[in-house]
Order: sequence, then C-alpha cells, then structure tokens
Amino acid sequence: MRTALALLLAAASPLAATAAAPPSPPPASLAAAAASPAPSPTPAAEAPRPLRPDDVWEMKRVSDPRLSPDGKWVAYVVAAADRKRDDYESDLWMAPLDGGAPVRLTSSEKNESHPRFSPDGKWLAFLSNRDGKTTDVYLLDRRGGEAQRLTELKANVSDLAWSPDSQRLALVVHDRDPDEPAAAKEGEKKTAKPIVIRRLWFKEDEEGYLDERRDHLWLFDLGSRKAEQITQGPYDDREPAFSPDGRTIAFVSNRTPEPDANENTDIFLVEARPGAEPRRLTASDRTDSAPAWSPDGKSLFYLEGGDPDDFWYGTDRLASVEIEDGHADLLTPAIDRNLFSPRASADGKWVYVLLEDDGSQSLVRVAAHGGTVETVLGGERNVAAYDLGAKGEVAVLESQWDHPDEVSALDAGKLRPLSRANAAFLAGIELGRVSRFTAQAPGGPEIHAFLTLPPGVAEGKKLPTLLRLHGGPVDQFSWGFQLDWQMLAAQGYAVVGPNPRGSSGRGLAFARAIWADWGNKDFQDVMAATDQAIALGVADPERLGVFGWSYGGILTDYVITQTTRFKGAASGASEVMMTSDYGVDQYQYAWEKELGLPWRNIDLWLRLSPFMRVDKVTTPTLILCGTDDWNVPASNSEQLYQALRRLGKPTELVLYPGQSHGFSTPSYIVDRYQRYVGWFDRWVKGTTTTAAAAAP
Repeated sequence: MRTALALLLAAASPLAATAAAPPSPPPASLAAAAASPAPSPTPAAEAPRPLRPDDVWEMKRVSDPRLSPDGKWVAYVVAAADRKRDDYESDLWMAPLDGGAPVRLTSSEKNESHPRFSPDGKWLAFLSNRDGKTTDVYLLDRRGGEAQRLTELKANVSDLAWSPDSQRLALVVHDRDPDEPAAAKEGEKKTAKPIVIRRLWFKEDEEGYLDERRDHLWLFDLGSRKAEQITQGPYDDREPAFSPDGRTIAFVSNRTPEPDANENTDIFLVEARPGAEPRRLTASDRTDSAPAWSPDGKSLFYLEGGDPDDFWYGTDRLASVEIEDGHADLLTPAIDRNLFSPRASADGKWVYVLLEDDGSQSLVRVAAHGGTVETVLGGERNVAAYDLGAKGEVAVLESQWDHPDEVSALDAGKLRPLSRANAAFLAGIELGRVSRFTAQAPGGPEIHAFLTLPPGVAEGKKLPTLLRLHGGPVDQFSWGFQLDWQMLAAQGYAVVGPNPRGSSGRGLAFARAIWADWGNKDFQDVMAATDQAIALGVADPERLGVFGWSYGGILTDYVITQTTRFKGAASGASEVMMTSDYGVDQYQYAWEKELGLPWRNIDLWLRLSPFMRVDKVTTPTLILCGTDDWNVPASNSEQLYQALRRLGKPTELVLYPGQSHGFSTPSYIVDRYQRYVGWFDRWVKGTTTTAAAAAP
C-alpha cells in the first residue's frame, strides 16, 4: 500500500536537445570499458508521436548516482527490458562530470547494482548475481579489465560500504541456511523442506516466508580476501557506515525484545573487528535511520522518525548525536515534512538532505548545528537521489513531468544532463503537458491535483477523463515523470492525479486526517478534484473513469461503492475485506496499530471494508493483481471479482503469474497498460481499441 490552472498545450520534450550532444572520448584508463554506441537521433522528417503500451520495452530506469573521489566521474545504474528473456537487466554506467558520452561498464545478463567507488579512487565495487544463485560483491579496476568476484559467502549480500583506507568493505549479509539441501542432479527430484514459522512477522512481499535467519554485518578484507561476521543475534542490521578513522561502523537495528512488534530502530556503533560488542548510540522509541558521519568523526547525522503513535502518518526529522556521550539534537524541529538521505558536506559545515513538500521533492541543506533550511535544487521536479564530492561537486538523480529519472551535474543551481538514457527515445515522443490545480471538498482543506492533457489537445475541449489514485496511503503524486499519466493521456484521456487527505508532503495533520477512517475524507477530496476538472471545462462528466494500484486500488473500491458517476474502473492490488488480510498480508503490525486487533474491534474492521458495500457497485470494474503479491494478496482481488460476478456486474479478473506487488516482467507491464486502455475505451469512451485487441 505504502504510495489557478494553466491549460497549456503539449510541447516536445526539451530532452530532445540533449540527444545530439557531441560526445567526447573517454580517457585511456577506461579504454577497456564497453562503450555503447551513441543512438541516432529521430529523423527531422518524422513528427513526434504519442506513447504506446509497447514503448515500455524502450524506457530505461536510471538510479543510484555515485561520484568518484576525484569528482570527475559519476557512476550509476541503468535497468533495461530484454525482449528475448522478458526480463529487466541492470548494468553499471559512468559519465564524465564535465560532459561527454556515458560509458557502459558492465554488460552481463544479470543485475548489477550498488556502484561504490573506493576512497582512493582505484576501484569500483558493486553487487551482482552473475555467477550463481546468490548476490555477491564484484570489483572493477578503474584502469580497465573484467570485474572480479570478491565474495563467495553462499548467502546474499544486500549492501556495502568502503573503509576510508580502501582496504575493507562492510557488508550486509543474509544468514545462510545451514539445512539447505544440495542442488538436485539432472533427472533427480528433490522434495522441498517443510516451512517452519516462529516469527511474529513471518512473511514479506518478494521475500516470501521469513524464518529465523537475519541480515548481519560482515567485514571483508581485500588483502587477505577473508570475510568475517561482525554482528549476531535475532536482529536485522543494515545501513553500515564507516567512521572517518575506519575504526567504527555505524549501523541501524531494532534490538528490542520483540523486533517484529514495533518499528523502534536505533543507531548502533561497533568496532570494525569480529567479536566486538555493539553500543546503542540513540535510545528513543522512534524509527532512527540513515546514519551519516561528520567529517571529524565526533558526531553522526541521522533521521529521527515521528511519534510511534502516528505510525506511517508521522514525518521524519533531521538530528545529530554526539559519539562520546550520545547527546542528540534536532536540526529541523520546525519542518513538518518527510526527509530522506542525509549526508554531510566534506567541510563539515552543512548537512544535505532530500525534502518532500507538496508535490515536489527537493535537495536542501541545513547548517551542521541547525538553522534555516536552504534550497539547493528545488522547483517543479522530484529529486530522487544525490551524491556529494570532496570539492563541492553535486550529482543528482531527478525527473520532471517531461522526463524520467536522469543523472545530472548541479553547478550553481543549474543542471547539466549526464546520463541521457531516455533522451533519444523521448525525442520522438510527444508527451501530454502536466499542470496543477486546486480543489476543496465541503468543510475540508484545499487539496492539490495534477492534470495531464492528451498531446496536441485543443484548448476548451471536453475530454474523457480518468481519475488516477496513488498508493500509500501516505504518499504523494509529484512533478516527477509519471508513465501511467502519459500512457493514458496518449490515448486521448485527460488524467487527474489528486493528493487527497492522507497524502504525504503536507504535514502530519493532513496525512493523519484519515487515521482509521479510510475512504471517507480522501473520497471527498478525490471527488472534489473530479468536480473541479469538470468545472474547468476539461473533464466530460458523462465520460469518467477511475483507477489505482495498492492503496490507489483500495480507494478505487471506496469510490465505486459510494458513487455511480464513473463509467469504468480498474482496481489494482486492492483490499476489500479487511479481516481477510490479517495474517495473510505482511502488515500485522500496521493493522494492529491503526485498527486494533480484529476480534476486539470488529465493527471498525467491517466498516472500513468496501466488501460490505459491494452491492452498491454499478461501475464496470477491471480487477488486476500479481499471484505472488504478499503486500496486498490476490485473495482480495478474487473476493471482489467473485462478488461482482455473483451480482451480475460487468467485471474481469486478470492475475499475473509470479508477479509481486511491483511487476518485474516487462510483457506483463505492457499487458496491464493494454488492458487499462481497452477497458476504459470500452466503458468510458464507448469504443473498441487496437490496444484492447492486442492484449494477449
């Protein structure tokens, strides 16, 4: 789950200008790296076209920018769909910070991730599963050559951090299974072991059933090629960070008597040697995370979670803690917004952090001892990640309405594109223009909603309109690129994306307004956004549709059980009978925290279940879910389908084999878009589409 309008006509993406930027050759030290040929720009004679569902195969996903110690290069990850294998593969790329052609560093058919430069600049470590079933650490010599495998732990490595002397790596490693049977020989049948469950939190989406094995810290020495375990016990340890002198590792862990029953994580310190006893540095009852050392090693910056009673509706705050005595101070006590990824500047004067605020996410900074928050990169965009260099260099991963996440250098507040992974493709695509408007339900606060118009739409024309609802519930739509908005707008729909009460980005009170009251105030707000789109002369009130995924699917269920105004709906990975989820999904703590135990508070559980009003539905409803979704299990979708089918309502259930809450198979993502278009064209527009006919 966790999640005044200017009607401007669509314009070609400004990224088209970057597609033909003159490349500069890489230095000789990178001659051995595999460089991808520069794509040819779209011929001038070809007019840009709207998006099609099949374009999913062409879109790249860029992530995790990391600056080299000399500040001359930035490494990052590019994930691309492979048609032959019907899967995504991710590879490492590197771009010169002063401009020029990016260089592809890896090209295996497996996933490479977590690029991390050694502090001396000689190596680039990364994670990959290219040599077997487990994810291991690999090392690239920056002078050239093939990547070498460092670890063979027979267990997955999920994170890594370099020591300051570049001689050791702190690793997060999942415990091995001591009883794992040997692989079956050809023609031999191996019977799976029984699954024995003892934990309170015993299942997780994409992970499956959880046993007593945990994530712990290991130390890997590059000289001896020896790995040794540092932390132990029935706890998960994560986010390792070496102190500047290399003697201590900070990490995050929940070491309460029953970690599965709360979210009380703290920052711990442990000497970088086997047998050392961790020391708790922070001691609040909140969710402390994201430790970042000050350059002098005397303090740590971190994120302090909100009041536990606010649960996921609360907002994080930036804090610092003294290493010697554990004294902690809040650096942003007045900021009622979520913060992410703190990092200290090389001179120790500033702490940089990402700030989520009302439809945007910006890079900001605050003085190391607190003070006024200064915007480093703001505006109508979503800054997803960043990295800092020793001499003040800044690399950011950001998106805007007209381009997905790309890596750029930030100089004096101005961006210089570096990655360009999607530039050539988008140069031939005409996108729908995105703007924002306000709406207000009776007695409610002003809410903000985004509007995406079809490419080339004539101003003043009433359009078939889709209400797109976001997940969470504590999440927000932002100015960042939204592929589903663009995909549906390309088929002639106006798309409304509201941030109703319950959304993040507007503070604690705004988010907490729906506490144990789902489908009430947020329903009023999304209907107010729909009414405002009609009042603006954009939305045709006779041609309305609604859809969403996760909490967006749940809110879709609330909508169609309370109003008959929508001609078509698509409910994705939703919940309808709340009691059916207890012990079946991964949210045992969340359910108890917000709704109480079902056998003690059954009236509330039933009142919040859309299933109890399913006989009110008249809207033809497409229902979709992955069969392996343990976040919001498919049983919910099956229940909704069975009820609507039993009641004789137009409905269809689409289950995607092997897919978790977030889809990983490109053809299924294409199929989902085709089915959206086909369903809404049939029931909202009243037409039959090519996209519908093409759906497998």
